[in-house]
Amino acid sequence: MANVLVLKSSILGEYSSSTTLIDGMVDQLGRDNFIIERDLAAHPVPVLDGELATGLRGAKNPTQKQQDALTLSDQLINEIQASDTLVIAAPMYNFSIPTQLKNWFDFIARAGVTFAYTEQGPQGLLTGKKAIIVTTRGGIHKDTENDHVVGYLKTVLSFVGITDIEFVYSEALAMGDEPAKASMEQAAKDLLGLVS
Repeated sequence: MANVLVLKSSILGEYSSSTTLIDGMVDQLGRDNFIIERDLAAHPVPVLDGELATGLRGAKNPTQKQQDALTLSDQLINEIQASDTLVIAAPMYNFSIPTQLKNWFDFIARAGVTFAYTEQGPQGLLTGKKAIIVTTRGGIHKDTENDHVVGYLKTVLSFVGITDIEFVYSEALAMGDEPAKASMEQAAKDLLGLVS
């Protein structure tokens, strides 16, 4: 099995559907196949501000906060570079991704490191990798104009060079026990099929 980087982003802890799906996959396949599991809610990446953004772009006399941010960014990028497949939990919160996941993207999207500006436009540098997105939703939003999760993730992942992207959906989770159970069971099968 290829090296897999697992990213969780739900703020719901033991009540999280996306975490349940990912933990089930990890348990089925065995933890030896995963280079790292990173829980972005339990161990959040800082919110990008002006000071941190300047530090990630190469401040001349970096503050300690900027140095720490650069060290973390390098670590996060190294985890991607060492992986063949990323499994990313992206529950839908208010029609978008969790802040915790957005913060991670803000720290790994770095000019000259994960993408480059060329005369032909931006070029992603994290090539040859696959991303599997596990997206959970209380309602039904797949293929509708309300689904801003899919478009954003396709855009930002492709921007850094990851263009082989698959989505696993679990929807209707707040629409009754039976639809929620059926949706979770199908998503668990779909996820295991894509990773194994």
